[in-house]
Amino acid sequence: MRGHDRINTCLPDEVILEIFRHLDSKASRDACSLVCRRWLTLERLSRTTLRIGASGSPDLFVKLLSRRFANVKSIHIDERLSVSIPVQHGRRRGDQSKLSALQLHYLTKKTGSEDGQFQSESYYLSDSGLNALADGFSKLEKLSLIWCSNISSLGLMSLAQKCIHLKSLDLQGCYVGDQGLAAVGKVCNQLEDLNLRFCEGLTDTGLVDLAHGCGKSLKSLGIAACVKITDVSLEAVGSHCKSLETLSLDSEFIHNKGVHAVAQGCPLLRVLKLQCINVTDEALVAVGNQCLSLELLALYSFQQFTDKGLHAVGKGCKKLKNLTLSDCYFLSDMGLEAIATGCKELTHLEINGCHNIGTMGLESIGKFCRNLTELALLYCQRIGNLALLEVGRGCKSLQALHLVDCSSIGDDAICSIAEGCQNLKKLHIRRCYKIGNNGIVAVGEHCNSLTELSLRFCDRVGDEALISIGQGCSLQHLNVSGCHQIGDAGIMAIAKGCPELNYLDVSVLQNLGDQAMVELGKGCPLLKDVVLSHCRQITDVGLSHLVKNCRMLESCHMVYCPGITAAGVATVVSGCANIKKVMVEKWKVSERTKRRAGTVISYLCVDL
Repeated sequence: MRGHDRINTCLPDEVILEIFRHLDSKASRDACSLVCRRWLTLERLSRTTLRIGASGSPDLFVKLLSRRFANVKSIHIDERLSVSIPVQHGRRRGDQSKLSALQLHYLTKKTGSEDGQFQSESYYLSDSGLNALADGFSKLEKLSLIWCSNISSLGLMSLAQKCIHLKSLDLQGCYVGDQGLAAVGKVCNQLEDLNLRFCEGLTDTGLVDLAHGCGKSLKSLGIAACVKITDVSLEAVGSHCKSLETLSLDSEFIHNKGVHAVAQGCPLLRVLKLQCINVTDEALVAVGNQCLSLELLALYSFQQFTDKGLHAVGKGCKKLKNLTLSDCYFLSDMGLEAIATGCKELTHLEINGCHNIGTMGLESIGKFCRNLTELALLYCQRIGNLALLEVGRGCKSLQALHLVDCSSIGDDAICSIAEGCQNLKKLHIRRCYKIGNNGIVAVGEHCNSLTELSLRFCDRVGDEALISIGQGCSLQHLNVSGCHQIGDAGIMAIAKGCPELNYLDVSVLQNLGDQAMVELGKGCPLLKDVVLSHCRQITDVGLSHLVKNCRMLESCHMVYCPGITAAGVATVVSGCANIKKVMVEKWKVSERTKRRAGTVISYLCVDL
């Protein structure tokens, strides 16, 4: 820094570190680290979280990161993401070549060749990299290893011995064995959160040993697609994990016995998610009788479970606030009525594909669950207008409504919601063909707090509806994909009335043209994501007006827009400094555009 450096002279390290901790974006942190060497050092010390890929020499990458960031407590590693050796700012060109040489030496050492055809051990995170992680980040409290398939029990054992303060461990998709899990249970006595989804190498032995070791501290456990884990493991959880609050089970090999053991042994259970086709009413009755603190219950694909189970939940789980019922074919209105009359603190309800639940069941929710804030009805063909009329009358606190393929719900229902639930902030409707302009006009007149509106493939919604929305609401998110009656007039009204709009999807609107793009450019300067695909009347002219004033644009989809040419694509790339993703036919991208966009666009084009 030139001249007298007052900041570095007057402020101690502790104050600057505290300032860095309040920065809310990685870009801001990176910018501060470039000010001077002192700030670079302090910024590294202030970092507590790292998120990296696990393909492309991750073992070496972990070693380099451990030298730079000494105070990291949370690390997320995902093998689906690639990594590259970081550029070391401030080094001379010779030093950078040394770094490249180090990478080549590392790969050669791992594979025995320099021809670039290295084995998977060097390309994906291995036990060696996990060992380096344990050595370099001794303060680690939270670790996620997502689909790191080369990790084995040896690496996990090394991690457990060195990271004794570990509180959260996510092993999704890792083929670790019982020995590694047992080591975690033996040493990591502070472990609270464990995710074992798709850990196919585990058996009951490993989970039982873990429950014996750190069961007292464990609060959250997730198990899915672990074919060798049975009721034996859940019995151990019920016996030793008395503090368990969250349990997620997705397995064909779990039966009533295991769920019953957890319900009886874990009195503090607050969250229960079950997708177990061999679990019946017997298990759910045990949950209703024993889990009196339950707040969230999600039941997926239950084929052997009826209203009897819901009656028990409604009778016993008085604190229930969040309920999801998905593909539970034998539930009826009577079961939902039992929930409504018994669980009056309910705030979130999702019903998905439960074909025997109809209007009467949801009417009872409207009558008794006055605190409902979010309602999602998906593929509910038997629920009609009267149900939402009752919700509109009774649930004044409703803030979010999601409707998908509800063929019996029409404008009368939406009008009732709009008039009764004036705090509505999110309205998502897809393929509800009886809903048209009248319902959405009512939303625009009464729901002035609405910020998100999605009307996908609603054939009866047209410009009149969006004009009302533009006059009454200040949207931030709008999706009208496939609403064929919407044209320039509707989108122009949105542009004039919603200056805070940052997401817009107008794909498959055949009547939308350049005039709407001009108004969007003038009225929506905060627009970041726009989807224009299959809009046949939009041309390069309209696109140029949009880009001219929407300087914050980050992504633009414009596939199958015959009026947009290579010149329009070039306009987007050159005119938007923040652009990250452009989806367009490959033949519309010129060589010059490819060269210009190479450093700023992560995903440019597809073959179509």
